[in-house]
Amino acid sequence: MSEIKKWDIIKSEYLIRRPWLTARRDCVRLPDGRINDEFYVLEYPDWVNVIAVTTDGDFVMVEQYRHGLGEIQTELCAGVVEAGEHHLDAAKRELMEESGFGGGEWKLLTVLSGNPSTTNNLTYCYVAEGVSRISTQHLDSTEDVAVRIMTRKEVEDMLRKDLLKQSLMVAPLMKYLYMPDLSE
Repeated sequence: MSEIKKWDIIKSEYLIRRPWLTARRDCVRLPDGRINDEFYVLEYPDWVNVIAVTTDGDFVMVEQYRHGLGEIQTELCAGVVEAGEHHLDAAKRELMEESGFGGGEWKLLTVLSGNPSTTNNLTYCYVAEGVSRISTQHLDSTEDVAVRIMTRKEVEDMLRKDLLKQSLMVAPLMKYLYMPDLSE
């Protein structure tokens, strides 16, 4: 069996650099010497999401319009890690901003990549158990987010019916709900 090796970057060129989209084209040398002069990478800041469970055992979810799919989606509270911000602080901030919930006991459940082939960021997935409403929402000017408090059964039904579409949220939910011994 041969040893897998990293590619050498010969040159990189940024095609677009915007606050929410950065794309670069790399010219790379493969381990066998071949050149691929068009490999594209999307650069993003790290993301966080939160499985927030209330003191009553319900799940804090949000609904919002997702333009890529053109649909209103039910999701976990989530967002971008700001420059210099710790992942846990970002998760707590996003939960508070989007839902008004906070407090509880927090732990990191898993760290995922949306697509390690073409993106450079990671998503840090936290569990916050025992949260309660301690404020109102503090949404950004472009956000329109509705809070939905759901029972475990309702979340499980949405998973069974394939109604949750964000894979970086479905994977940690499945781990939390169905593999609790692995998430400790």
